[in-house]
Amino acid sequence: MAPPVASAKITLSYPLFASDFDPQNSSFVLVGGGGGEGRTGVGNKIVKFARIKTLVDASRKHAISEVVEIDLSRDEDSVTSLAVASSTDSSVTAFAGINSSEEDQKRGKNEHLRSFRLEYPPRRKSENQESEDGKPRDFRGQTTALGRASLFSPSTADKKETYQRIIRLSKPQQAASRQLGAIATGLAPEGEIVLFDAKTNGPMGPWVEARLPLGKGHEAADVDIRSLEEDNGHMAGSFLAAYCTDFEVHVSRIKLGQKGSLSTHRAYSESGQVANASKSRPKFRSLRFITPSLLLLLQNRPDRKGADLRLLELSASLQGTITLDKGLHKGISAATGLSVSQLPTPSSSNLFQHAIAVAGHDRSVSIFTLEHPSQPPFGSLKIRLHTLLKSVHPSTITSLALSSLKLPSTPQAQTPPQYLKLVSTSVANTVVVHTMPLIPHPPPSKKSPKTRYVLRSPGPSEAAQTAFSVFMSALVIAIGAFLLQAVVEIRGGTPERLGAKGWLSDSMREYIAMPYVLENVKPATIPSSRQVTASVQEAKVKAEAIVSDMGSQQAKKAISSALHGVSDAADKFSSQASPRSSQTTSSSPAASTVPKPNIHIRGLLSRHFHHRHPATDSPAPRMIIRAEEGGDLKAGFHDPQDLLS
Repeated sequence: MAPPVASAKITLSYPLFASDFDPQNSSFVLVGGGGGEGRTGVGNKIVKFARIKTLVDASRKHAISEVVEIDLSRDEDSVTSLAVASSTDSSVTAFAGINSSEEDQKRGKNEHLRSFRLEYPPRRKSENQESEDGKPRDFRGQTTALGRASLFSPSTADKKETYQRIIRLSKPQQAASRQLGAIATGLAPEGEIVLFDAKTNGPMGPWVEARLPLGKGHEAADVDIRSLEEDNGHMAGSFLAAYCTDFEVHVSRIKLGQKGSLSTHRAYSESGQVANASKSRPKFRSLRFITPSLLLLLQNRPDRKGADLRLLELSASLQGTITLDKGLHKGISAATGLSVSQLPTPSSSNLFQHAIAVAGHDRSVSIFTLEHPSQPPFGSLKIRLHTLLKSVHPSTITSLALSSLKLPSTPQAQTPPQYLKLVSTSVANTVVVHTMPLIPHPPPSKKSPKTRYVLRSPGPSEAAQTAFSVFMSALVIAIGAFLLQAVVEIRGGTPERLGAKGWLSDSMREYIAMPYVLENVKPATIPSSRQVTASVQEAKVKAEAIVSDMGSQQAKKAISSALHGVSDAADKFSSQASPRSSQTTSSSPAASTVPKPNIHIRGLLSRHFHHRHPATDSPAPRMIIRAEEGGDLKAGFHDPQDLLS
């Protein structure tokens, strides 16, 4: 089960459409939005938030406050896309998609790509520093507009509605690595993707590396870029760019500085999976690179019947094969956003774990993990649900982003707890940041001081763990029921079904087979041998009186023989009861009231109730001795052949 996820929330004065973390410091996050041009009365802004508190205990709530706010012109459009390019200890540089005013667009001028530098506040002496009233301090910094540019091809439509819907930047492998950026159109008569050199150390200019026209009526659902640069600097400036339309996935190789036409490869097409292309088909919503040869796809099912995560494995020729499908929970009718983050891993490790966040139309966010090797063959991969965050926002989620993490440089013993953060925004003006603790795996040792961090420890799936727990619980219950049945049988509480009495020796069985004693119930009293002998003698006297009144010699012989058997039974009972009586006397007084098993006077007498005369084969007369209430014995005589009238 996933540990509790701490969250912090703030509500601003305008709707939000974009967000991104500082790649070097996950304590700072940028969000942007606004009410659009002019007449709404809602401004357009970019705000940088800081976590004033960095708490060790992840179960406690965190506070968010505004650090820097950029007030944009109300004559221009709102912020529709946002990405952090680079950062230092003192500032962060970001790109944003902001359309020019309608008047400028009518004149064929739409400087939709903007760049800004936002300064950080002075460093605090303590991460937990607060003001005297206990509220987080509100630090304000300076902002600088670096430039603006128009990279899309001019629109030929009468009504200019094209805007910069997507911006994506590659993550630099090293501090000096170059970055490739990609932007994609929205509401354009002919969709287009522009790849550009995302340099931030000089004025903006015409640094377009390639254009990918998508054709009339087609637009990119999502774009992602993966750097091919290795740790030793090999393949520097080489990238993979991938984009998806509703039904296709395309991948391209690109080298910075080699401007010109760019060839793309159709890695996967959904149309080939359906016999009739006119039928409803699932549509791709987002994609992200996991490795250079592994793409994660987010796809919505037809008729809003759910969504799936799919893994596309790329060959050397950039042809893709679907290797895994993972359905989202049934409450999601459609997915609206995707973000991934590679968790900190030392270079010596061959295993990596990616955290995956998926926003649903039901305002939920699902967090998954994917464990995989660094290079193919990948083998059997599994996407596992880590946690489900329900009703994160009061309205539709417009963006979400996971923080970037690096392996701590300090020794493990001195490294503070590590956390993965998730930011999400909505059109209801809300910003929510979730904080999830990371686990060192495997635990560090002297031989391997550096270890990787995971969101979820690798191991059996939740379904397997649940099935194992249910099986073990059922096994323990079955064993307990079996032992209870055996003990009850040995003690004589139930009819024998298992034959448990035969499993024990006589001494052990006598020790365990204790009779049941009910509370507040007076136990039955076993008559003593003297009482039994006296009762039998009394019965004999009464029987002899009956015999004296009979004239039949055959009846007299039968009754005399029966009385002789009764006397023998009484003597036998007396001999059995004598040692038990002495044993009872030596024990506690309470033991004398405990009934002894297998001693029944009626059973002893019943053996002699029917007696066959040895001299004849015909049934002998019967004497019946019956115990009446109060302890009196009554004797009677019955002759089956009506010897007596």
